Amino acid sequence: MTSETLWYANRATGAVCLVLFTVVVLLGIAVKLRGRLPGLPRFGTVSLHRTLSLTATAFLALHIALAVTDSYVNIGILDAVVPFVSDYQPLWLGLGTVAVDLMLAVLITSLLRARMGHRTWRAVHWLAYASWPVALIHGIGIGTDTGTDWMTWLTIACVATVLTAGGIRVAHSARTARRTPAALLRTAEGAR
Repeated sequence: MTSETLWYANRATGAVCLVLFTVVVLLGIAVKLRGRLPGLPRFGTVSLHRTLSLTATAFLALHIALAVTDSYVNIGILDAVVPFVSDYQPLWLGLGTVAVDLMLAVLITSLLRARMGHRTWRAVHWLAYASWPVALIHGIGIGTDTGTDWMTWLTIACVATVLTAGGIRVAHSARTARRTPAALLRTAEGAR
């Protein structure tokens, strides 16, 4: 592969990662809200979230491999794993590395979920909420397509959907927290 091909492929996989991880975050919020997608039972939404998470992780691995393989910019394996050590764009590349490291923690604990307590898994899984904006900032800072119309609108759409879904999740949590045991009992009795 030529360096130019690697460069275009790296840009493309970065954009695909943004879209895939945005959908993964949205599905994660839907799962937490006990939501389901039309035509899918709830377990289908959970399964889609898991499958798409692995797909997004595969694209992320490809994105990293392309960046390391491309000789146009000197990015090594260490730069992809240890934050802020790269000679090339240390801040922006370092943020991408932080996002990767957070996602690795989420991935590893998700694969080992059956062997660890639910509380531990859930605490680590919250890192997914932190990794998404860090990865987004990485892309804005280092992406060569930043500022193009298509990438600007793609970024705006991803941010708007995550903020909307996050707002719905926070509002739902606030409503749930306000409910008292007596109010829940009345609701349950009214449903009978």
